[in-house]
Amino acid sequence: MRFRRSRKPNQRSHPMTYAQKVLADVKAKNPNEPEFIQAVTEVLGTLEPVLKARKKYEDAGVLERLVEPERVIMFRVPWTDDAGKLHVNRGYRVQYNSAIGPYKGGLRFDSTVNLSVLKFLGFEQVFKNSLTTLPMGGGKGGSDFNPKGRSDAEVMRFCQSFMTELYRHIGPDTDVPAGDMNVGGREIGYLFGQYKRIVNEFTGVLTGKGLSFGGSLIRPEATGYGDVYFAANMLATKGDTLEGKVCSISGSGNVAQYAAQKLVQLGAKPVTFSDRSGWIFVKDGMSQDFIDEVKELKQVKRGELSEFAKGKKGVEFHKDGRPWAVPVDCAFPCARQNELDGKDADTLLKNGVKVVGEGANMPSTLEAVDKFVKAKILYSPGKASNAGGVATSGLEMSQNSERLSWSAAEVDEKLKGIMKAIHDNAYEAAKAFGKKGNYVAGANIAGFVKVADAMVAQGYV
Repeated sequence: MRFRRSRKPNQRSHPMTYAQKVLADVKAKNPNEPEFIQAVTEVLGTLEPVLKARKKYEDAGVLERLVEPERVIMFRVPWTDDAGKLHVNRGYRVQYNSAIGPYKGGLRFDSTVNLSVLKFLGFEQVFKNSLTTLPMGGGKGGSDFNPKGRSDAEVMRFCQSFMTELYRHIGPDTDVPAGDMNVGGREIGYLFGQYKRIVNEFTGVLTGKGLSFGGSLIRPEATGYGDVYFAANMLATKGDTLEGKVCSISGSGNVAQYAAQKLVQLGAKPVTFSDRSGWIFVKDGMSQDFIDEVKELKQVKRGELSEFAKGKKGVEFHKDGRPWAVPVDCAFPCARQNELDGKDADTLLKNGVKVVGEGANMPSTLEAVDKFVKAKILYSPGKASNAGGVATSGLEMSQNSERLSWSAAEVDEKLKGIMKAIHDNAYEAAKAFGKKGNYVAGANIAGFVKVADAMVAQGYV
């Protein structure tokens, strides 16, 4: 006798959509890559309107190809410390998608680096670079090496060993890496010097270089500035500005510092920074002099906020918790992925936050994103609002190709224009597909369509 499972009244089984099928396949193939699965889930969950309207993307298998990197390179990086002891780290380069231009994306040096993290970053970079309107594909790379606490000589030896393998996979028309977490001007300088030494060419193969050898003005400031410019554009749709707004910022590195600087310039009041030691609250708001002190702490002394806050009048240091507990008008997560969870989102919303502008890559969990979108606040995903850094890297590539150097004012003006274009493209895409005001859907759709159309035009590659 055969038995059938009883079905509750009105219970129907619905066939999976194209995006759901691809997502299920991604989860099955990459079960140990949570960050990558999170990034793919967030993007594919917003593409249903455009996939339904444009069947050509499914016919060409765009999603199946889009979720797989074109190439993943992994290699060992042997180096010696100052005592002569050998260390071996892992190096990576994920060349994700080159449909609209050479691979472009940063290098991250941190103990948290693994394939899941770099695949998520590379996947996000595809859409971010597409949104900039510049001809750049997406990629990401790095190593589980952490330069903090290492001498300049140790960092130089590591970078030289890293580039000795990486050089054969990159080039100005193939793949142009940049800096990312723990990869700043010092590291880029050592990497560029080794590349030039090996290939005997002076080309724009890396961005974020020093001004004396092909770097661009405003590049260090670009990600933080761009995040704030995007927030200003969102507020403008409501007839509002950043003037007088109280703002919390997480992180205290490059992005956080320059986001705070631009907020001060626009009349806002940044009140928090954070790092691994904890977070600080500056009740009366930060001045430019205060921000400059934090820059010196992080860029020169490489110190922590716990020490910095001692004896500072008007500065509260908190070892536990996160800066999202402070009631603010605007929040700018500028540290790392998944630093802002559902509980943090609830706290921010309860305290009346009006704007959340992501300066880091995927700093909000899926639960937090869902809460912000449902609350209909002005919320921008990192792939849109932190695209200022890679946009200015693209401008650096242009300057290198033309053997030119633009003024700070010229670059800043171009950056401001690019961030407005990114905002407007995301806003209009969301509106066109019935998601007005949803910058998550708008950014994903706008970034996707440009890449997808190029992939369809180029055939099954």
